[in-house]
Parts: sequence; structure tokens; C-alpha cells
Amino acid sequence: MIVEVSGVTKRFGERVAVDGLTLNVPPGVCFGLLGPNGAGKTTTLRMIYGVTVPTSGQVRVFGMDVVRNVRAVRRRLGVTLQQNVLIETLSPRANLTIFGRYHLLDSAALARRVEELIDFMELRSHADVEVAKLSGGYQRRLAVALSLMNRPELLILDEPTTGLDPAVRLGLWSRVRELRSRGATVLLTTHYMDEAQRLCDTVAIMSAGDVIAQGAPEELIERYLARQAVEIEATPAQEYGLLRGLDKSPPRCRLGNRTMVYLDDPAALLDRIRRLPGIGAQVMAVRPTDLEDVFLSLTGTSLEDNP
Repeated sequence: MIVEVSGVTKRFGERVAVDGLTLNVPPGVCFGLLGPNGAGKTTTLRMIYGVTVPTSGQVRVFGMDVVRNVRAVRRRLGVTLQQNVLIETLSPRANLTIFGRYHLLDSAALARRVEELIDFMELRSHADVEVAKLSGGYQRRLAVALSLMNRPELLILDEPTTGLDPAVRLGLWSRVRELRSRGATVLLTTHYMDEAQRLCDTVAIMSAGDVIAQGAPEELIERYLARQAVEIEATPAQEYGLLRGLDKSPPRCRLGNRTMVYLDDPAALLDRIRRLPGIGAQVMAVRPTDLEDVFLSLTGTSLEDNP
């Protein structure tokens, strides 16, 4: 395993951020940590790359105890934080050059690596523009480029595409796929379910500091829910009147006045809505079940809205 988290707890005073977490990340995969704000994702990442020390339990990366071998571990991984850490008065090329010196590359190797990363992250057109004048998308590309300077075996991405426009997100996704195809292991957190489903081989859903479900995205959907989700806008009384006549009570989740009903074949429910207009329920959408539905079914809260 590239990452082994064994019975780890992290407390900050009276608050328990991570609670007895066990997690294993094999080599060569894209592994996603999903969960609402406060679930313990970032704290878990910080323990994996050695910035935060566990209160109890053990974190091993590349077979080494991170607390005892933090320098050796960091030499072999790269980290992109939620917030960009850039020298805004300098250009991307200068940022990469300065950061590369921390990895003790000789001048010729450093110059080659800087140019490779400029091309890989598609920064060539803005390589010599002051960072403060770059768009958020270009700044994010540069932040990822910095984390790739040492050709990491493990790349940690903490919400890498939050706030970016769709085109930039797609570009970063392609870079992640390419890195994985080259043999790197990628560990990321994200609030975007399409990102997790399209990038991750395995996801672990966290809540209250521990993993509550883990598996391939499609496997989790199949394990916990039916294939189709019908979104209905209705009061609790309307929902009851609509669903009580079905042969089986399907799994469902409710947020406000909207209820998600999960069925392999929604035809019977849709027909009932058409035949009983007096109930007043409205169908808002019929769509494939996704990872956010799995999270809703397990926790009763949305990924974005849980504090």
C-alpha cells in the first residue's frame, strides 16, 4: 500500500476531527475522499503528508511511519493545497525555478523540469506574466505544477478545482489522468460528484471523522441504491399519499420540499403521479443515481451544505 492509516484519531482540544480512521490507498490509483465540510478530509490529508501529528494511531506512507520519517516521505510526494501558495509578484517560470531549488536540482536539470511543467500544465502563453495578473485558472495550474516538480510517486490534491470554470476543470482532469497513466498515485478531496465519478477508481465517503462507505463509484451506487432517481417536489403529506400505494416502499431521501426516490424502474411511480394529479406532487427530474445520492442516503445531508 502507498498509504496506510491505522486506527487514527486526531483531537483539537475537545473537538474530534478524525475518529479511529482506517484507510488504505493502493499504488497507481486515483483515490477520492468525499464528505461535507468538517468531515475530517483535510485533517486526514495533513496527517498523511506530515504537517499534523495524529493524537493516536499510525499513518504510514511508502511503508514508513510519517511522524518518524517525515522528510523521507515528503521527498516522494507532492501536495496541492486548497489555497494557492504562490509568489504573486513573480512569473510562473520564476515560481517554478525557486520552488525547484528546494528539491536541490542542479541548474540544467531544474531548467529542463521547469520547461516540462510549463508545457504539461499548459502555461506557456503566460509563463512570464506576473502571477498577480493571472486568472484563477492559470494560478491553479501553476499550483499543481509546483507540486509536480519532484515527480512525486504520490500526488495529494485538496479540492483542486473548486471555483474553476468547466474548461479549466476538464483540463486539470486530463492532467490527473495522464499522471495516473504514468504510474503515479493520486489522492484527492472534492465536493464535485462528477469529478469523483470521472476520475476516481475508489472513493471513501467520510462523515464525523470516519469512513462510512468505500468502493468504486458505480459499486457504491449499486450497493446502496437503485439505478434511477426521481426528484419530486412535495410536502410530507403529499409524499406519503403518493408512495403508500406502491407495492414496495422504495428508498428515499428528503431535503426541504424535495424528495429523491430511488428505483430501478421508475415507470410505476411516474404513472401514479400522472393518474393522481390531486396529490399535488411534481416531478422535477428523472436521472441516473449518483454519488451524492449515496451520501444523502447514508447521512441525510448534502455534500456541500453540511457544516
